[in-house]
Amino acid sequence: MVDQLVRILFLGTSSFIVATVCTPVLTHFLYRYKLGKQIRLASEAPVYAQLHASKAGTPTMGGILIWGTTAMLTLAGSVVAGVWPKLGFLNFLSRSETFLPLGVLLVSAGVGLVDDIFNIRRQGSHGGGLRMRHRLLIYTAIALVGAVWFYFKLDWDVLHIPFFGNIQIGWWYIPVFIGVIVATSFSVNETDGLDGLAGGTLMAAFSVYGIVAFLLGRYDLAAFCGVIGGALLAFLWFNIFPARFIMGDTGAMSLGVTLGVIALLTNYAALLPLIGFVFVIETVSALLQMISKKLFGRKLFTSAPIHHHLEANGWPEPKIVMRFWIIAMVTASLGLMLFLLDR
Repeated sequence: MVDQLVRILFLGTSSFIVATVCTPVLTHFLYRYKLGKQIRLASEAPVYAQLHASKAGTPTMGGILIWGTTAMLTLAGSVVAGVWPKLGFLNFLSRSETFLPLGVLLVSAGVGLVDDIFNIRRQGSHGGGLRMRHRLLIYTAIALVGAVWFYFKLDWDVLHIPFFGNIQIGWWYIPVFIGVIVATSFSVNETDGLDGLAGGTLMAAFSVYGIVAFLLGRYDLAAFCGVIGGALLAFLWFNIFPARFIMGDTGAMSLGVTLGVIALLTNYAALLPLIGFVFVIETVSALLQMISKKLFGRKLFTSAPIHHHLEANGWPEPKIVMRFWIIAMVTASLGLMLFLLDR
């Protein structure tokens, strides 16, 4: 077990170093070709446009750094271990643990990349990229592939409820799987609105699920989480206020889908609402705002999701982000505590 822990820490540190070294190349490319985010028009979202006018033109697609580093180290480790067996500890690509997370990471990252390009060119819904219903359909399609993989390839139809045990739900596992993935993806996307907010909260969630995977003996999956964590740390170094670049949908979409898949692979998806509590409150605030406007014709919040409401009411951006990080770390720790008690 100690050897595996050293291996995971080595891979996570390597990921941080590789991502940090690659950042100047990525930022040079983003700035040179002016791949900056377009802020929503004041006629559509006046509060948001006023708050974020200064962010217009900040390079987007920074999520490339995270999933690119993860994919590079995962595939390179597999190749190197195949050529030099003595370096087998570098390989954490396995059918039962990391094939699916890596696959959905890359596919959803590609979709998010297209959405970012639409935003840069002011194409799509009001010039802001894909409509929400189109995103939800894409999330569902990706989740369906993952659900089929789980159910038919891995023979997985058991849902674990902490303190109650395993529940065999048969083919119902497919819609449950889809629901978890779509909800997580949507929530992470909603959270990606302030410098460092999504990156820090994702860091807390992936770290805890990495620990969970490690304690379950799923060492390849734990290594995968460690590599994502290392890349996220490097991203945060450059993304904290004021951000040099932002994550974009290519990061938020891919990491949201991947987090959901990892939660399901550990069979502790029931703890995801607590481990990712910040994602929950962000989504709930956005949904409540939408429902209030539709039914009562008025806003519940000054701006939604809730981080924009706090921003509009005078909270400095770094204060919001760091307090949300604290909440994320506390609730993720509580989720880990429940996992340990359940074990």
